[in-house]
Amino acid sequence: MDPTTTFCPNVACPARGQTGQGNIGIHSCKDKRFICTECHKTFSATKGTAFYRLRTSAETVSLVVTLLAHGCPLQAIVVAFGYDERTVAGWVARAGAQGQAVQEHLVEQPRDLGQVQADEIRVKKQGGIVWMALAMMVCTRLWLGGEVSEQRDMPLIPDGLVSSIRAIRETFRDPVHTGTGGRPQLRPWRHVLLAQVVKRSERRRVVETERRMVDGTPARVETLRRRSQGEGVINTAYIERLNATFRERLASLTRRGRALARRTLTLQHGMYLIGTVSNFCTPHASLAQAGGKTTPAMAAGITDHCWSVRELLSYHVPPPRWTPPKQRGRPSHALKRLIERWCGDHG
Repeated sequence: MDPTTTFCPNVACPARGQTGQGNIGIHSCKDKRFICTECHKTFSATKGTAFYRLRTSAETVSLVVTLLAHGCPLQAIVVAFGYDERTVAGWVARAGAQGQAVQEHLVEQPRDLGQVQADEIRVKKQGGIVWMALAMMVCTRLWLGGEVSEQRDMPLIPDGLVSSIRAIRETFRDPVHTGTGGRPQLRPWRHVLLAQVVKRSERRRVVETERRMVDGTPARVETLRRRSQGEGVINTAYIERLNATFRERLASLTRRGRALARRTLTLQHGMYLIGTVSNFCTPHASLAQAGGKTTPAMAAGITDHCWSVRELLSYHVPPPRWTPPKQRGRPSHALKRLIERWCGDHG
């Protein structure tokens, strides 16, 4: 237990999410609890992780989640370990929520992406069809994120649709502040290059592939593509390989299978679990360097080592920085000093 690397998870604490401030102490080594001297609240060492308030050991949960993240059937886990199916499903939900928090905190941040490929998967669910859209950074094989939607429309951004062009252009925009009141005008990014690969199928076989240049010149697109993937033509090979990984490891995505998901949230949890395990815990042969294996997160500079699944499930995502609440009337002198201390000194 290291208090110097721990932060207070209390959302009402002014020092929440901050490490190295000297406000965290050890409350009980036996129960593995810390105490915050700022808000005087105690909290468990597993607070904010997938292991919080679990009676099963972290080693067993990590082992089960590792098997599930690599495509082991849930029924095989139930038979081998003797746990109830609902218990294992609850662990998957916890792991998916934890993976989503880690993905949003570490991966979904501004960075130089280079070439990005995006595609969607048609998923059969009990009671209908849903769409799972995925995006990846080609040069590092980093899974950037995904979305599960029951509608194949603007928010999903699939390929081949006319609406996807407008959705991408509206997404990559920055506000232009003019100093006047009201909502600022949004200006599209100037250096975004957009190309589409549209496949036409007949009798479940691809008979024609069309490559479209939407934004940018062919020369600039070719320069960016060669820089990230070498020889070849404009393609979706990398994102389709990632789609195959998701279909292999998530039973609900298997074509002509019987393991249909009942809820969209179940698909979302499975997507984040497999995606984050691929990013942080799975070395890729195409990224191998002299002296060791490399994961997509390592190639992107997010981490310096290959994570274990237990490390992924136990990662503490800091809460948002504390902001003073709105007060009616004149603030007291004590509140003024508190605001100056935590917003002025640490702002």
